[in-house]
Amino acid sequence: MSLFAKIDLEKNGNYIRLIKAVAKLSGLFSESDIPYINYRVAENIFCKSFNAENLSRSDTAFDAKFNGRGVGLKTFTCKSGSSSEKIAEFNSLSNELRNYSGKRLAEKLCEYRNQRIKVAKRTYELDNDLYHIVARQPGSISLFEDSYKEIDVSRIKDVQHKPTGLSFNDEINFYNFNYSKSTLFRKFQIPTDAITFEVDVLDDPFELLLNFLPEMAKVEDKPKIARGINYVILPLYGKSRGSKFVFEKSGLNQWNAGGRERDLDEIYIPIPIEIHRQFPGFFPNRDQTFNLYTPTGDELVAKVCQENSKALMTNPNKALSDWLLRTILELEYGELATIEKLEILGFDSVIITKKNDEDYSIDIAKFDAYEQFISNPNFNIDDF
Repeated sequence: MSLFAKIDLEKNGNYIRLIKAVAKLSGLFSESDIPYINYRVAENIFCKSFNAENLSRSDTAFDAKFNGRGVGLKTFTCKSGSSSEKIAEFNSLSNELRNYSGKRLAEKLCEYRNQRIKVAKRTYELDNDLYHIVARQPGSISLFEDSYKEIDVSRIKDVQHKPTGLSFNDEINFYNFNYSKSTLFRKFQIPTDAITFEVDVLDDPFELLLNFLPEMAKVEDKPKIARGINYVILPLYGKSRGSKFVFEKSGLNQWNAGGRERDLDEIYIPIPIEIHRQFPGFFPNRDQTFNLYTPTGDELVAKVCQENSKALMTNPNKALSDWLLRTILELEYGELATIEKLEILGFDSVIITKKNDEDYSIDIAKFDAYEQFISNPNFNIDDF
């Protein structure tokens, strides 16, 4: 039986009840006999039901953290008992991947996928992992778990090239890579011990909502996270002629600057002037300290400093370096941070969330998140 279904049933929880309830409303979106559940809704139901930490806002290999375990959450249509689903995108690496083919391409894909799993485990201090699946079938839903192991590069076999992509396996799971979308897929199979329940889709869910409207009016809306008010996104890079690069002697590589002897842990996160122009008051005044919490709850003492308040630093500076350079990027002392390293790991920005004027948090953000954030007034981190 599904681990989480078992936990839910033993504790008389709300997980299965909520999944069923949302599935009953499928008629709002489709006339199909296959229940519909939006993947974001499934993630929110899971995190609410099991008091799990939702990681979907950051660009990591996992969607949730539950008791030190990384959880990949998948919901998909599964008519035949199996389905190939996206597990990783490599758009930022598409040009490099064109240099490889056949087994060598499969090996590089596995290498990049495995590195992203490792950086997620380092970022959130995860000691275990699994997939939790919500498989939607005609008239029913199946819940089950599957392994979330790194791909075994040494066991890659049955590599087959097709005009649209590449397929292979590692003697455990089957994978295929789509060239045009730079996307890696994995095959998921519904096991015999999955918990399956029927879903009676409502014939007229609209009528049900109309009946609920008087009650819904009494419910206070939960405050939404708002762009530039509750959070900003900061790039870990600069741009020149449309190309991204990590500054060689400033920012993450401030330790490499000349002029005086510098500590190898001396870094800062750049704050573009556009952040201050669009969102004045988000950060405290220059040199005023505030608390900055990492995803694992470590408390750093931070401040905005330098000319034009262009830098986010911590005191001691080593604290930020330990988290970002050593733990997340896993760089050696004296090793330059590069845009190529960020591309492989799948992120190039950080999200700074503001709780109040004294307490902020930091996390890695999805690739290209800053570009979207700074240029789109309607940007929503939950939709990105």
